[in-house]
Amino acid sequence: MEHEKTRYSDAELKEFKELIQEKLRSSKEELAALASSLSSPNANGTDDTAGTYKTLEDGSATLEKESINQLAARQKKFIEQLEAALVRIENKTYGICRETGKLIPKERLRAVPHTTLTMEAKLKQ
Repeated sequence: MEHEKTRYSDAELKEFKELIQEKLRSSKEELAALASSLSSPNANGTDDTAGTYKTLEDGSATLEKESINQLAARQKKFIEQLEAALVRIENKTYGICRETGKLIPKERLRAVPHTTLTMEAKLKQ
């Protein structure tokens, strides 16, 4: 009787590691782009010739800054989750559901490489 796999093989882990490192790279690039758009001077609406529209523009610039900040925060969290996933790969605990102890299917890991739950465990939450 073939027992159910309890962890992914080193070769499989290596494949996930590459996938995660690729996602980390692009996520860090996105975060850098968000950060630079926050620090660019034209986002501050320094053009005084606008007059009446200035207050409106300030409002929208502030709103834009807030949404960029939220995106950046979300991106930072995602990067942290990906980095935690790399640690789990090193510990060989990657891909094991923290609720059920079962292996998370590869399809799910490819879609959400930082997940720590199988779909069934997630749905129970």
